[in-house]
Amino acid sequence: MNQLHSDDRLGPSRVAAWNRSFAARIAAMDFSCVRAERFAATLSDSDLGPLRIARLMSTQTIVERGAVQLAARSEPAYLILIQLMGVSEVGHYGHVVTLAPGDMILCDAAAPLRLTFDDAVETLLLRIPAATLKAHLPSPECFCGRALRASEGVTATVATMAVSLFDHLEAGLSLHYQERVARHLLDVIATAYALAFHTPELHSSIVSGRCATVKLYIEQHLRDPDLSPCSIAARLKLSPRYLRMVFAGENETVSAYILRRRLEQCARQIADPAWRGHSMTEIAFGWGFNSAPHFTRTFRDRFAMPPRDYRRLKLEEGAVPFRRPLPVDRERVRDAQAA
Repeated sequence: MNQLHSDDRLGPSRVAAWNRSFAARIAAMDFSCVRAERFAATLSDSDLGPLRIARLMSTQTIVERGAVQLAARSEPAYLILIQLMGVSEVGHYGHVVTLAPGDMILCDAAAPLRLTFDDAVETLLLRIPAATLKAHLPSPECFCGRALRASEGVTATVATMAVSLFDHLEAGLSLHYQERVARHLLDVIATAYALAFHTPELHSSIVSGRCATVKLYIEQHLRDPDLSPCSIAARLKLSPRYLRMVFAGENETVSAYILRRRLEQCARQIADPAWRGHSMTEIAFGWGFNSAPHFTRTFRDRFAMPPRDYRRLKLEEGAVPFRRPLPVDRERVRDAQAA
């Protein structure tokens, strides 16, 4: 079991040192602490057959896997986050969800990812090679960014099993059994997603996979001002009509999805104190807008106020990103299934 620890004793460069170590062991991510002088985090990780399993404990932190991190070459993989203690907010594949203890979420390492950790957060991470996950869960991209709640299906079983396996690894689980238990864990994860999202209204796996591919392309090129349904169809070798068809189940058009995601990203930066010195136009143009009046009008339509009023309101609120309940003891995850 490997250990990585960061606290005030590492000096001013502690966050950068942590980022380099985390990238080498899990995935390239940028940890940006809300209060850098208080940054403290611990990572314990180990291989479990083809998987990488890690327990992360952190103070209040923002974690991003953006363009710089995505540019680094790495093996195609997926990440599963299981919340053990505290609350996290996850932005991925156009979804923004809040995770409470026992909840879990699947993320594509090839797509942008933003995590906001409340204080005293404990999370279990699974890094799974794409080919390995797809052998158990076909078209995993269809489920990215969609939370599984602890109270639904067999999610609690997944959390309990993953925590138990991590504890066994800490105690010294024999290599003879690791491949077998990893496969069993992946089967339970696949079952959890099948139970949670199997409804008659779901598209076929082919159409769902195509839709997820389109969303991934949009997320990766959201800053491109030339991004449009026509450019997407051409790049993915789809007809415009087929593109509209695969997006039909999303209750919004491709153009509406692009606009919504750009506005959401602009709103996030406008509310971020670190971007206080940047103009609205600079932020908007950085996310693909090429007209300031159009940005202001569409922003007001979505958020019911102009961008400047939105910034003032959020900064006055202290830019609190989500609710802050008291930390929940890790034993709740173990007991979730029985409850």
